[in-house]
Amino acid sequence: MYSHMMVGSNDIQRSKKFYDALFVATGGKPGVVDPKGRLMYLKDDAVFLVTPPINGEPATHGNGCTVGFAVTGPEQAHAWHEAGIAAGGKAIEDPPGVRSGGGMNMYLAYLRDPDGNKLCALHRLPADA
Repeated sequence: MYSHMMVGSNDIQRSKKFYDALFVATGGKPGVVDPKGRLMYLKDDAVFLVTPPINGEPATHGNGCTVGFAVTGPEQAHAWHEAGIAAGGKAIEDPPGVRSGGGMNMYLAYLRDPDGNKLCALHRLPADA
């Protein structure tokens, strides 16, 4: 479990449009910009942040890193995926669908945000699904 996650962005306004679409598609609220120019999204006790680079260098995505977003079911995963594409994200990997492995069945949908960060909407299905 984590309390917060932060990704970098070279264009906070572009990222706000993209992430607002993702969070609203899954029942959340648009992000709030804090005094340091970071976007903040709250869900339960977790915080997701999008920040301009703090060292003055261009933001880069994590090599091999995936940020996962828990969703309530396949319908919500599809809404998340479609909202992300419409807001400037890119569909990656296989189309949204069921993946099995390690004794688990999951419904997954993958996107890249406009800065190249890899994102996944994930819903764990019953073992017999």
